[in-house]
Amino acid sequence: MPSSAPLRLLVSCPDRPGIIAAVARFLHERGANIVRSDQHTSDPRGGTFFLRMEFVLPDERRDLLEAFGLTVAAPYRMTWRVIDSQHRKRIAVLASRADHCLVDLLWRQRRGELAAEITMVASNHADLRSTVEWFGVPFHHVPMPAAGKAAAEAELADLLEGRCDVAVLARYMQILSGAFLDKIGVPVINIHHSFLPSFPGAAPYQRARDRGVKLIGATAHYVTAELDEGPIIEQDVVRASHRDDAAALARLGADVERTVLARAVRWHCEDRLLQHENTVLVF
Repeated sequence: MPSSAPLRLLVSCPDRPGIIAAVARFLHERGANIVRSDQHTSDPRGGTFFLRMEFVLPDERRDLLEAFGLTVAAPYRMTWRVIDSQHRKRIAVLASRADHCLVDLLWRQRRGELAAEITMVASNHADLRSTVEWFGVPFHHVPMPAAGKAAAEAELADLLEGRCDVAVLARYMQILSGAFLDKIGVPVINIHHSFLPSFPGAAPYQRARDRGVKLIGATAHYVTAELDEGPIIEQDVVRASHRDDAAALARLGADVERTVLARAVRWHCEDRLLQHENTVLVF
């Protein structure tokens, strides 16, 4: 009997005819049942082709990866990986003093809404310790003094390295260096409280109020060494009024921040995101 937990195949390669047929034929010959397939091409004439496919196998096939690499991936020059959907990704959450995004993720994990495990929370302030520990998650306080930030970053990187599959910045109000990102070696997802590329950096709600915007939003993106310039995963907005001061905008925006970050984290943990240059494809 086939396993109920599907495997996920993620592929990117130069676009050409026959890719889907080759993949489907390979899986069919091994008795696999394809349960979902999504694809996209950046350009049907010489672009890049992307595929996300879920399938179940009739039994454990240890030869699958090697055979696929030789018979399908190599001829089509594929970059590819197969992921077992039963594998729960380990999330490390970084937060500061604001708790709305952090608590939302902890709550969703408790309800089984994330195909992942939050293994730790680290913060540059100790304010949220009791909240995090109430959820049964380890809390680590790593201060970030301006005079010793490099050493503090190194301590934080040592804490995360090898202990998470993705890091999530849940309103972590620190700029992380490229050296930190390289050391931890996993994707990092940030929630920024504006509709990027508008109002990057600090105090976006006040700047939105000063500009008189009628929509405010939030942006979840992958983190790069360039501040708020990483590939965008998800965005959403809510209407604002001239009657709303910066504090009111922050209250309105908090709901958007929670939902946008939760979607981005869930999609990442379900292997639904593929990057193409500075764009994120969401399958």
